[in-house]
Amino acid sequence: MIDTASRRNGGIAVTCHVPLRGGEFGLALALTTVLLVGCSGTADGPGKAGERDASAGASADAGDTAAGPSPEESFVPDPARLPRTGAEARDLIDRVIAGPDSFGAKVVKRSPYESDPDTWPVLGEDCVWQQRKPARSVLATLTRSFEAPAEAGKGPVRLAAVVTVHRTREDATWEMAESIEETMRCPTQQLRKGETIGSMVAAALLGGESAQNSSEDFLSEVGKYQSSELGGPHHYSWQQAQTLQFTVAVTGKGAEGRTTKEIDRFVNEAQGVMLSRLENAVEKQS
Repeated sequence: MIDTASRRNGGIAVTCHVPLRGGEFGLALALTTVLLVGCSGTADGPGKAGERDASAGASADAGDTAAGPSPEESFVPDPARLPRTGAEARDLIDRVIAGPDSFGAKVVKRSPYESDPDTWPVLGEDCVWQQRKPARSVLATLTRSFEAPAEAGKGPVRLAAVVTVHRTREDATWEMAESIEETMRCPTQQLRKGETIGSMVAAALLGGESAQNSSEDFLSEVGKYQSSELGGPHHYSWQQAQTLQFTVAVTGKGAEGRTTKEIDRFVNEAQGVMLSRLENAVEKQS
């Protein structure tokens, strides 16, 4: 399993919108007090979910920017700069996705550094992550893996960043909704053999809610990370943001001697860099 996720699974689509106070990328730091309650959901069977993927690609244009809020009033996307093919999507991902310096100092590449572009992670009915072929709604997706190496009194921090380009905005919003559903369905999840996350707490903010102006929709999850290699439980942090037909996500997994604030700072930093790059990549030029 790639450790962060544009995560998609046919099932109940649920979105929780929780008003929080704070700055754009400091929002996740307050989420530990938000519980998975007060959410609304609509049930789709597996057949309906597949139908949604197919019909969305046929009925909506990749350059459609008429529906949904812009991240900021000043941000005006250029339809001509929005990717419509797999090649265009991969080119945009290369320009947007985080590198080691996006997290700040002392972060390096892990091996394997990049995921197989022909796969993406899917959470099974058994709550175990596995690699599958990307959904038909996906033009391209890529995950990169990083590490803040161990130092005196501190274990290594495992980090990952992902960018996914969907065919339409609608497809990207469904990915966001299904991410919340996955946490409710599987509060404990196996990332890979010997690695689990649990005690998950999730929240979401639409653009314009509580000073969240960086994206159209923003999700954050925090929980506990357990590893046969690194022990635990340690702090786990995941963020995902959606703008137009794009989603960007970052994961941070703690280790001995690492503070919650330290892990969240890595995640916030890289997420901010990717959202800024995305805006620059598709914004209408004056």
